[in-house]
Parts: sequence; structure tokens; C-alpha cells
Amino acid sequence: MADRPRVRFAPSPTGELHVGNARTALFNWLFARHHGGRLVLRIEDTDESRSSVSYQVSLVDDLKWLGLDWDEGPEKDGTYGPYKQSERLDLYTEHLKKLMDADLVYPCYCTEEELEEERQSLILSKRMPRYMGKCRNLSVSERDALAAKGRKPSWRFKVPQTTVEFNDLVRGSIRFEGESIGDFIIVRSNGMPAYNFAVVIDDHLMAITHVIRGEDHLSNTALQIMLYRAFGFEPPVFAHHCLILGKDHAKLSKRHGSVSVGEFRMKGYLPAALVNYLALLGSSFAEAREVMSPAEMIEAFSLERASKSGAVFDEEKLRWLNAIYIRNLTVDDLSNRLWPFLRRAGYQPEKLDPSWMKQIIETVRDELTALADIGEHIAIFFDGRHRMTSEAAQILDSAGAKKVVLAFGEYLESAVGSPIEMYAAAIRHAREKSGLKGRDLFMPVRAALTGKVKGPELERVFAVIGKESAVKRLKQAYP
Repeated sequence: MADRPRVRFAPSPTGELHVGNARTALFNWLFARHHGGRLVLRIEDTDESRSSVSYQVSLVDDLKWLGLDWDEGPEKDGTYGPYKQSERLDLYTEHLKKLMDADLVYPCYCTEEELEEERQSLILSKRMPRYMGKCRNLSVSERDALAAKGRKPSWRFKVPQTTVEFNDLVRGSIRFEGESIGDFIIVRSNGMPAYNFAVVIDDHLMAITHVIRGEDHLSNTALQIMLYRAFGFEPPVFAHHCLILGKDHAKLSKRHGSVSVGEFRMKGYLPAALVNYLALLGSSFAEAREVMSPAEMIEAFSLERASKSGAVFDEEKLRWLNAIYIRNLTVDDLSNRLWPFLRRAGYQPEKLDPSWMKQIIETVRDELTALADIGEHIAIFFDGRHRMTSEAAQILDSAGAKKVVLAFGEYLESAVGSPIEMYAAAIRHAREKSGLKGRDLFMPVRAALTGKVKGPELERVFAVIGKESAVKRLKQAYP
């Protein structure tokens, strides 16, 4: 291994950052930090019809939010730039000419319709779909005739009929037969470089030593190694990690629910929790630990231990992990993070008493599994917002519950002392008057005060809402 390995994360700005791509970025980041190397962020924006500056902006913002910093790339110029493919077109033209001069490529004038017809014919004859080389041996006059018809050629690489073998850091020995691979396009008819052509040039010129990406790129690696050989470049070391799957074991997609980093941000997941969870998928850690700091993940990371089989994304497991991270935040930090979610829920946190809001957040913190849930958890503290659920109404619809609530309220109206003292004394009075205890004693009081059957410790809720509000709610339960 290189003393200071260089890896890259090279997304295309054609959509929001998918959690699968975020995991690839994370693996590259962990590898670079573990080995004291450098991470390059390269923007592959040669797909003009789908690439968008807005997607690039959100992509960079999501990586920053996750805490995955890079050493070279946008906002961090280095000696191997530019770091956007759209700004490297002269380099691709230069390298295409090298292959032309070596007679390793040829112009292809086939239309999309002709290529699709050939593909369907191969499928019907139960053969592997691939380009059969129709334009490979065209004469100069035949090429001129096609050009005269206005056809603009793409450029195809002449695939040698040799075996491609490489050792993958995750999957071990990999082998592809050249005879099963058709001549592939390296430059499109519009002059833009194709993916496999551009990345070989970029990875070589940027001195990338290790390419870490998803297993769906395995077939691309065979094509890229052919190009490395054609240019006389030394290929990097490859590592293809498993993909993230939905619960049906299909590749994670929108039909499974949220799939982008932005969506999980909107739901109120903490970046550290999401990073921790993505790192656990197809775990590369020796110990069976589940909650790890970035420093601990960097120390323990190993591609050789990464799983070869797909990793199932379980949002419930992510919620469980997120709840742990929420509980570990200071109240002040949690309060600051909750502000945008409070506003979204219809509250104006800047107009509320800061000490009272801090008390509320301390009370509900252990109930939160995501920040976006804050609205439903704090409604119980606001007289105009809390609502009676059907479950709570059902509990109150019994003679025993009514006895408890009326006795609790009866004592409370004349009670004095601290909130904790008043609550404890009122509960004792209700127990003595009703003869009930346990769930039969506490659930009616919870239902009457909060309108819910679950929530924070009842004495803590009472301490926040206070005697006056509690008395009003008890009377509303049995008007």
C-alpha cells in the first residue's frame, strides 16, 4: 500500500445524495483517515442533460453536514485540479488522440435505434447483449458516406480478446473474459467523454491509489483496466463494497421510503447517528460495537473485513441509534438543533420563555427518536395544543378512572408547596379515596393531564405545566 494513499469520492450532480453514495463517501473518508492519506472530491458533471448546479450545491452541503471533509476538490484547490470534469475536457480530447494514433479506437456511426435493434436481437437469441463491432472495420469511403448523411460518430475502444484479472480488497480475485465484452463507447457523439474513459484519465492524473466504490461498478472495472493497459497506466487498487438493500433485499430505492441524505436531515436525524449507522452496514469493524465515535470508526476501519453480501437498511434501527445520540446531547445543543423543527411544527421558540422551554426539552428528550417528532411530544405542555387521544378517552370512560381524577383534582385545588410535593400528595390522596393503585391509579391521571397514554414521567410533566393548568385540564376531563 502507498505510504499516503489517495482515494476519491466522485459523484455525479444529477440528483440528491443517496445514502448508498454517502456510504461510499464514508468508506473512502474512513480509509483515507485510517491510513493517513488524502480524500479527493471530484464532481463528474459531463452528463449535461441531467447535471445541475443546485444538485452540486446540495451534495457539498450534505457532505459537510455529515462531517465528511475532503482534502482536495471544490472549495479546497490542490495541485491535481480542476476537480470538475466539465473543466477537464481538453485532457480527454488529448487522451482520445493518443488512442486514435495507436489505432485502439474507431468512429461508430450506429444510431440509437440500430443499437437497440441489435440488442433485442441478441436477447431473443439468448446471447449476451453487447456491441458486435458493426463499425469496427468500415472503410474510409464508408465512413465518409455516413458522415455525409449528417451522422456524428461516437468513439469506441477496440476491446482486446484477453482476460482481465484483478484482486479486489473486498471480494478477492475477480476475472472477466474480453471475448464477452463488446467494443464500448469512450466518447459520445456530442464530444463528451463517457464515464469509463473519463474516470481512468482522472484517476491516473490525480494519482489515485485506491478506488473504493459499490459492487455495481465491478463490470466497469474490467473496462477501465483495459483502458489503463492501453494508456500504459498503472491501475489503482480496487475495492467494491456491498450495496445497501431494502427489506425485500432489492437495491434501496424510493419505493422503500426515504433514500437521500436530505430526506433524513428533514426527518431530524443527527449527522453523527446517520454516519454511525451507514458505517455499520456491511460492517468493517472487528468488534460487535454499534455506537462509535468518528475517531473510533477511523481507528477500527478495515476494508478486508467488509461484508460481501448486501446490507439491509432498517430505519427502525437507525431511529434507535438516533435516540441514543439525542440523549447524549447537552440540553443547550439539543435546543439549538430543535429550533427549525419547532418552527416547522408551528411554534415560535424565540417568543417562549427560554428556561421553561429548556425544562420541556429536558422532560421529553428521552422520548425523542428524531428531531422532527418534537411537535407531537411537546403539545402536552401547551393548553391550546394538547388533544385527547381515543386511547386516553377510553381509559377515562370508567367509574374507577373518574374517582381517581376527581380525587386528584380535589386535593390539588388547595395544595401548596413545590410541584413535586403537590403531585406526590395529590397522588396519595387519590389512592386513598379510590382504593386503586399501579396502572389503575396513574393512567387516568396521565390521560386527563396529557390526553395520551404514553409519555415522560408524569411528575415531570406536572412540574412543567404547573398547578393552574393541571386543575383546568382535570376539570375538562369530567366537565
